[in-house]
Amino acid sequence: MLTRVERYIARNLAKGLYRRPIHLRLARPIISFTFDDFPRTALQRGGAILKEYDVRGTYYISMGLVGKESPSGPICSVDEIQKLAEDGHELGCHTYSHCHSWNTPSERFEEAIEKNQAALQEILPHYRLETLSYPISEPRPDTKRRAGNHFRACRAGGQTFNQGRTDLNQLSAYFLEQSGENLEAVDTLISRCVHARGWLILATHDVQENPSPYGCAPRFFEDVVQSAVKSGAQVLPVAEALSVIQNEAAAAH
Repeated sequence: MLTRVERYIARNLAKGLYRRPIHLRLARPIISFTFDDFPRTALQRGGAILKEYDVRGTYYISMGLVGKESPSGPICSVDEIQKLAEDGHELGCHTYSHCHSWNTPSERFEEAIEKNQAALQEILPHYRLETLSYPISEPRPDTKRRAGNHFRACRAGGQTFNQGRTDLNQLSAYFLEQSGENLEAVDTLISRCVHARGWLILATHDVQENPSPYGCAPRFFEDVVQSAVKSGAQVLPVAEALSVIQNEAAAAH
């Protein structure tokens, strides 16, 4: 485990380095729902809720964990990976072996990115992972540099939304479990994002009645989805959000 000082360094050291800036000039705010590790309940319960509201999410997968147990419950099966793609959700990269983004040497982290893509293509031959979620921690600087060469964008944490000048190599996200299932706090964040015409990336892991410390209950998740849809924001997977953002940025020049 990282000490408090080490966590502070990990959160902040890479932020000013190897940036890939883009200025968000959104005509309409965006909200994205993302799931790390892709536990089965993220699709079975979380995906069912998204489908009910006619929206789709981004599922960050570590192919080396498929079919195994994890702190957030059983990880997805091969059949569920295929179903997710068929349902129009986005699959994103979480490295093959769920590498710690700070502790793992950057060369090994990059190898795990490439191995994850190769393993997925054994199941979905033509599928290309377009975005990354850094596992466990913010990245070390050289890891951020290397990851940025492979993906359209890389997501971290930070408990805030993206607005104005934004770094595509270290996007901010808000982990729902850290709210303590406080819907008012999440609603306030959604309102702030909408007012700023920003991009809010919401993240969690499992979605089940007795969630892990990394997940949330279905009722709370549904309340958040409902709030996002009612807010007037576009609710899009991360890769689709990027296309909207980049098209609007190009049109502004």
